Amino acid sequence: MKNLLNIGLSVLFSGLVFISCEDDDYQTVQSIGKIKIDSVKIMQDTMDVNSIQSIKTYSTYLSECEGFYGYDYIPSSSLERSVTAYKYSIEGQCVQKAHVGTSQINFSPRQKGSYTFKFWNGGNNWITKTIVVE
Repeated sequence: MKNLLNIGLSVLFSGLVFISCEDDDYQTVQSIGKIKIDSVKIMQDTMDVNSIQSIKTYSTYLSECEGFYGYDYIPSSSLERSVTAYKYSIEGQCVQKAHVGTSQINFSPRQKGSYTFKFWNGGNNWITKTIVVE
């Protein structure tokens, strides 16, 4: 009985391995790179410890082949954060139309103080925002 169960599972697993789906929408990421953050929206400049606040960032993408990939969120000190956004570019035919993308960071401070955020705005430029945590 145990052997029959093992054979049945092996056949089922083998069948699953050989099943494939054709996905016409599959696109390959061609590159990842920095994208400047054009503006930042912070809903409240004062908040409580251990609460959560969404910080929204806005960036301009040059074509429909580009989109938000992720952030580098680096604590420079206990109360200072540097944020750099990254975009992906995919291969293929794309409309060369600029569009603004929105992304967000959920900030949940663990200690009181004035937190300084620096968002990369291209070159040596940064957008600086402060959130007071009580």
